[in-house]
Amino acid sequence: MAQHPKIAIMGAGAVGCYAGAHMARAGHDVTFLDPWPENVAAMRANGLTVTHLRDVAPFTAKVRALHLTEAQSLAREAPLDIAFVCMKSYDTKWATQLIAQYLAPEGFVVSLQNCMNEETIASVVGWGRTLGCIASSITVDLCEPAHVHRAAGKGGAAHTVFRVGEVHGRETPRAAQVRDLVALADSALLTTNLWGERWSKLVTNAMHNGVSACTGLITRDILLDDTLRAFTARLGSEAIRVGQALGYSLEEVLHLDPEMIARAGEGDAAARAEYDGHRLAEAAKAGGGAHRPSMGQDMVKGRRTEIGFLNGYIVDRAQSIGYATPANAALVEIVTKVERGELAADPAHIRDLRLN
Repeated sequence: MAQHPKIAIMGAGAVGCYAGAHMARAGHDVTFLDPWPENVAAMRANGLTVTHLRDVAPFTAKVRALHLTEAQSLAREAPLDIAFVCMKSYDTKWATQLIAQYLAPEGFVVSLQNCMNEETIASVVGWGRTLGCIASSITVDLCEPAHVHRAAGKGGAAHTVFRVGEVHGRETPRAAQVRDLVALADSALLTTNLWGERWSKLVTNAMHNGVSACTGLITRDILLDDTLRAFTARLGSEAIRVGQALGYSLEEVLHLDPEMIARAGEGDAAARAEYDGHRLAEAAKAGGGAHRPSMGQDMVKGRRTEIGFLNGYIVDRAQSIGYATPANAALVEIVTKVERGELAADPAHIRDLRLN
């Protein structure tokens, strides 16, 4: 394990820029690689700017940025010790293949992404060189080239944002090193339950990302709509039951007991009242829900969504164990049609399902 690691951020999107900017500001050797030419040019010219909705002063870090076409220049340098893959899930394999050839013999890859991509990364570099890092409720957006904005303050003691773990569940010095690196950005912990953390984050994303993408709404507007809010509980319930059936030990989801969410989505009146109360309280907070989830951002920007790797993944795993997930399956179909331009984004797509 390198004492002063040479680090690559493969994918200078919102999460990669947020975490990497803090590492660079702290003096670490960080290289950002990205396919968006304007983003790379702005990072080179002006540095990487990080802003927050509240309580945190903005800063700009001087960073090194390469376009993907320049990645081959890494061959003339000391090899990389840590590569954080921060690409969309559908770009994981080729991105890992690209960066893997520049790793040191003991170098490793960290999936700092949504969804469950560790298996894809391991298919390239092996399980022994694969780690996971969850960014929980981080609410960041690359709002313009070289500028990442967080629609909140720091999580700090109130909410641990980063959870770092080995795929085998043991604590290791390298996992602790990654934890310390991401802790420069916000609170972080070392988990022995990577797969439970991953599935719990998958549930969180599955409950809101696709709904935002196909309705065009931000999180607050989804939460304030009785029908849409009920649908998010139904999505979460299905995902939680699949995760439990697969043997995952689930963590909190949206600061709630996953069992309560599951029962709320299944029609339990007391659980539904508790769920509604919590979600409406979140929407009522200053700045609460005033954020477009990442898939909603992708839809607005005309980018490909990760629907197949979120709700679609849940549907696929459910089918493998003979479990029905009609709400998640319906959402995949709707989001896919909106993404293809066959439908316009509209809350009516969910209201008309009548699945609640």
